[in-house]
Formats: sequence, structure tokens, C-alpha cells
Amino acid sequence: MEDRLLGQLLLMGVPGAELDPATAARLRALQPGGFILFGRNIKSPEQVRKLIDDLRDLSATEPIITIDQEGGRVSRLRLIGSEPPNAQQLRLKGDRSLIRRHGALTGKLLRLFGFNLNLCPVLDISYDDEADNSLKGRCYGTSVNQVIDFAGVFNKAMRKEGILSCGKHFPTYGSADVDPHELLPVIERTKEQLEAEEVAPFRALLPDLDSMMIGHAWFPAFDPEKRWPSSLSYAVVTRFLRWQLGFDDGLVMTDDLDMGAILNEVSFEETIRAAVTAGNDLCMICHRVEMVEQAREHLKGVEEPLLDDALRRVERAKKKMVPPDAWSRDVFESLNREIWDLRVDTLGEERAAQLSVEDGKRSPVELY
Repeated sequence: MEDRLLGQLLLMGVPGAELDPATAARLRALQPGGFILFGRNIKSPEQVRKLIDDLRDLSATEPIITIDQEGGRVSRLRLIGSEPPNAQQLRLKGDRSLIRRHGALTGKLLRLFGFNLNLCPVLDISYDDEADNSLKGRCYGTSVNQVIDFAGVFNKAMRKEGILSCGKHFPTYGSADVDPHELLPVIERTKEQLEAEEVAPFRALLPDLDSMMIGHAWFPAFDPEKRWPSSLSYAVVTRFLRWQLGFDDGLVMTDDLDMGAILNEVSFEETIRAAVTAGNDLCMICHRVEMVEQAREHLKGVEEPLLDDALRRVERAKKKMVPPDAWSRDVFESLNREIWDLRVDTLGEERAAQLSVEDGKRSPVELY
């Protein structure tokens, strides 16, 4: 299989805020299926738009351009603009109209910059809002119905603006007791318990999700024979998500394969091959970008029918992507004011002024 086709199965980070000639040449040769931006890539509004335009220009096939723009601390664009309220703050306010505004404003902002897919909504249930499992502030509900209701409102409003969505973190991080950015959680829930609770929001919203992100946790209920991350699990991705829940043709991606839950458990070569063999379409490599060419080489060890299936699903998802809006600084400033107004309406003037700050041990989810 051609190397350029294999590159379509990689969703990768970008080294810096602009493309130097050597980086541009690498990416042009690799032809990754998509790019994800982080704080290191965000310096100014015009710079972000130029970076995205440059990434699109070097891509023979329109690339996925994605980001984590959830709200609160997981809002990469707060580095250059207002910080939207997070899911928990909106949940506690309990006003669907505010959640709808958040979804619509998020979609409009991302379209303006040139993004076409947002890595949200988070569909995990919060069993403990203070738990150290990377989810603090990020969950739309403490029950199945609350997550379905509030996350569904956000998802619908964002997609209406032309931005594809991604449900995460399947099957769940909600009952994890450690942060997967650092360690592999072990979730001792039976299949029946998972289907009745944690998986229920994913199942309910499945028809309205453009993609799904698989989290890194070990579920002995699915993989009893050995300690194995769910993101690399055939039992979780193919048998459960694709076959049992019916997400057969949907776009599925791993969570970041540079997280401790993977790095501490599985070699890089085995990770890349297992990810696609499990049923993922995109291998997400956010930070070790110097290894993406190796990842492409490792994909050559996967059976060709599996590669063909993944490529078909990537191509199918890309047909739904919408081109970016024309850049306008005035439109950005207007949207930025509306996001601030949303924050005030959610939190009140005094609390709105208190932006996300470090609170004890900060999760790597904020630092990437």
C-alpha cells in the first residue's frame, strides 16, 4: 500500500506555531490524515489561521484539523481569547439555552479559524467532581440522563455550525481512579454495569456523533486474559462499539498515544499496529511528532483488508467536513465578546473574572 495512503491513518500534533521549510517538507511527504493543535501552536488569532491554512495547503487530501475546545481549562483557544464556561459550570446552572449558545459559539469560532472537527463532547459521567482522573470540570452530568440531555444540546448546536463532533472517552474514564495521562486506569466494572450506566450516553447519542474517541483504560470485563488498554482492544473497539452498538461505519480514533497509560504499558510498534487491528481508523500522536514516520512504517505490518476498511471510513468522514469561513478579525472580536457574555451569564460577573488557574496538582490535560 502507498505510503501516502497510510499517512491518512495518522492524526498528529504540529511542532510549533509556524511551519518551517523542513517541517512543511516532512508533512507534505507524510500526508497525515489530520492535525491536532495545542497551546504550543497558538500565539495569536491571525497566526492560528495562517498555520491552519498552511496545513491545508500542503495536504493533497483535505485534512482533519482538530482541537480540544470543550470549555474551561480544556479550551486551547482561551490562550488568545475569552474562556468559555466548562461543562460542569453549565451543568450546575442547568439552563439548556446557555449550553446551546456554548455549542453554537464554539462551532462558529472553530469555523472561523479553519477547524473542521472538535474533540468533544465529553460523554463520561462524573461520579466524583473532585476525582483525579483528568475529568475535573469536563462532565455534563452526574447521571446518564443528564449527560445525554446536556451533552446532546451542545453537540447538536455545534454540529449545526458545520463542525464535526467526537464523543469521548469511550467506554469511560468516569470511574477511573487515576489520570490516564500518567497511568493506566483499571476499571473493574462488569459489562452489564457499563451498559446500564457509563456506556448509555454514548449509545444514546451515537446517531448524532461524527466520530468516537477510545480512552486508555483496562477493562478486565472485556480483556480478562491480560492487562490491555481499551484503545488497543479488539473486544472494546470492534466487537463492542462497532458490532454490538452499531458504530460500524463511524470514524473511530484513539486518545493520544503519547499518554502515560500507553507509554508505560506497550511498545510503540505494538501500539500502532494494535490500534488499527483493534478497529481504530486514526492513531493519534500528539507530542512525539518525530516518530510519525516510524508509525507509518509500523502500519505496513497490519493486514491490508483492515487498512482498507480504516481508509474507507476516514474518507467517508472527510466528505462531511465543511470548508472554513473567510477570516475576519472583526468577526473574531465579536465572537470573543459573545463568549465572555456567555461566561458572565453562566457564572455571574465576579466568578466570570476568575479564570481557570492551577489548583493543586494540575492534570496534564491542561498543559499539553
